[in-house]
Amino acid sequence: MIRAIRTARPGRARRSAAAAVALGLLCLGIAPAPASAAAASATLVVNANQALRPVTHVATGSLYGLANATQPTVALAQAIKPNTFVQMPAGGRQQPTGDISVVAPTAVSVGAKLVNRLSDYYAGWPYQFSWSTWTPFITSQINTMKSSSYYNSISGYELWNESDNTWNSANGTYEAFWTTTFRQVRSLDAAKPIQGPSFSDNIGDMENFLRNAVATNTVPDVLAWHELSSSSKIAGDVAKVQALEDQLGISRRPVAIEEYASPSEVGLPGPLVGYISKFERLGIRDAELAFWNQSGALGDLLTARGGSPNAAYWLYTWYAAMSGTMVVTTPPAQTGIDGFASVPSGNNQVSIVVGNCSGSCAVTVNGLNLGSTVSVKIEQTVSQGRTVASAGPSTISTTTYTPSNGTISVPITMATNNAYRITITPGSTGSSLAGTYRIANVNSGLRLATLNGGTAWGTSAVQETASNSSSQIWTLTADGAGHYKIVSQAANVVLGIQNASASQGAPALVWGDTGTSDHLWTVTSAGNGQYKIWNVNSNLLLGVTNMATTSGAQVLQWGDNGTADHLWTLTKIG
Repeated sequence: MIRAIRTARPGRARRSAAAAVALGLLCLGIAPAPASAAAASATLVVNANQALRPVTHVATGSLYGLANATQPTVALAQAIKPNTFVQMPAGGRQQPTGDISVVAPTAVSVGAKLVNRLSDYYAGWPYQFSWSTWTPFITSQINTMKSSSYYNSISGYELWNESDNTWNSANGTYEAFWTTTFRQVRSLDAAKPIQGPSFSDNIGDMENFLRNAVATNTVPDVLAWHELSSSSKIAGDVAKVQALEDQLGISRRPVAIEEYASPSEVGLPGPLVGYISKFERLGIRDAELAFWNQSGALGDLLTARGGSPNAAYWLYTWYAAMSGTMVVTTPPAQTGIDGFASVPSGNNQVSIVVGNCSGSCAVTVNGLNLGSTVSVKIEQTVSQGRTVASAGPSTISTTTYTPSNGTISVPITMATNNAYRITITPGSTGSSLAGTYRIANVNSGLRLATLNGGTAWGTSAVQETASNSSSQIWTLTADGAGHYKIVSQAANVVLGIQNASASQGAPALVWGDTGTSDHLWTVTSAGNGQYKIWNVNSNLLLGVTNMATTSGAQVLQWGDNGTADHLWTLTKIG
């Protein structure tokens, strides 16, 4: 189904705070109460040492998430690392915006794939279909796609959308339509996957569809349908489809959920956590947020077409920041609290996103191997509704825990519509690094410094050829909770991140000590006398732009992707 301006579609029924954690204890740096403070029914279990699948950001796509060449901006789309966009074919008439040929440059620039929803060539709901126009359109469209500059970014053709709501039996059976169209598309393009049947939330006719597909040798390369009522039914639907595959002798196909979330859930981070978690857990290939309101809003992660981020947008930036491997998470039931988690390739952090819980909730994390103590940072993105802009997440607490046999339990007081991120990093090793150093980048051999020896607030942090300048001398000052301020000897300024940004690529600079968390750093040993320097606010690593080895190159923050520019040596002075 199409999600824009539902009221315009005849015969279509619409489907239907900030938490604080034991503040007194946190001020003392003592871990809050154990998970027994939350009922077992409200506890998510994370097994940080059990790999699930590689990080692919499976659920960051959207239907008509792109409207045109400028809405949304590339920057807004890039920040959530979209996986796939489902869009209208070139010259399509279903919507006034969203033509695949218009939005393709944006999709390509942010590294996203495109699904061509062929049925959206037609206007109307149900579609104004006729065989006399359909057959020549398919020939023209497939040939256009094959000759396009963005052909390599097309992940598949969706033949028809929600036949259970849109197919007119006067045109023959849907199975006959599928067989004819599949064969035509395949004869024109033998390479690109074909996906379907693209049923709505009701997959009751899947067996009939698959039996015909087997009999006619037109089984889709990707099995696709929509989940538009509740994340609690996804596991059952996947199990049903896979059982049919086994029964009918069909090799297991990848699964695409071309539209997900109900009208009451889009734009709300808490409920959306449940969908992402289940898509990851069930091995879904790609999933796209539904189009209920406006195109060009990244599936209602923006307040309007090309608008500002709402609270759910920041949930997806957390998801986008994950790298490495997704790990196993287990909720107590199909409804209620759920979450997803990842461990980067360096195995020196656990990132967990959790939500859809109210009141006393908890996350138990097993399999930790980050040292005798760990630092646990809890953030929240607070929902005020789909159409209300959000300035971004806020930090609830940063606390030091002592794992017991690799396990900690983190209680959080939650609100159902909000989402929460828990970031676990190595704690203090017990051997303080407090002192004065020259800090050099392992990749370039150049020293951390301020641009041109500057001392003014806002001066860029760069790497420089070794000299006697005091701007290349830094003092690590411990805060008592396993973190350090990195203070320039040239002036009373501290190393931080521009605008306290939590985004990859944000530049490092020096600023007055205003007490913001981007001025705090965790320094962890990487062995061989080398260290990684983590920003407490963003949980990103200090590195050098484009791994540059030239003097004057900007120092910035980035995810832990294992590159040598994220490693530093500390040469103590005095």
